[in-house]
Amino acid sequence: MPLSEHEQRQLEQIEQALYADHPRLARAMRAKDPKVHYRRRLVTSCAGFVLGAGALVAGVLLRHPWLDVVGFVIMVASSAWAITNYRRMAGVTIDRRAGRGRARKPARQARTATNAGMMDRLEERWRRRQERDR
Repeated sequence: MPLSEHEQRQLEQIEQALYADHPRLARAMRAKDPKVHYRRRLVTSCAGFVLGAGALVAGVLLRHPWLDVVGFVIMVASSAWAITNYRRMAGVTIDRRAGRGRARKPARQARTATNAGMMDRLEERWRRRQERDR
């Protein structure tokens, strides 16, 4: 349903206020594809991994075990974040209830398939009852 002229003007005023008050948020919201955000986070997590590896190497060279631990923790956290963002970007999620390794069906498709089977059964029962009553 299209917006009226008054509603369109109000929406434009809200957008202009958002751009004026929060330009970074406005730029982030301007991207239409959510994969852009996940890709940016993936690149950031890769940079974090490189930073962690550098801290790990620096800890070994400088003989500071605490720096080794910090670098390793940064690497593990960055790797986990990268994997999560890659899966979201690729559209792959794992259903923890159904078991590991199985890709989750989208909710609409699963619900539609279940409802279609149920509706078929109900229609068949209805036909049988109608035939018995004749």
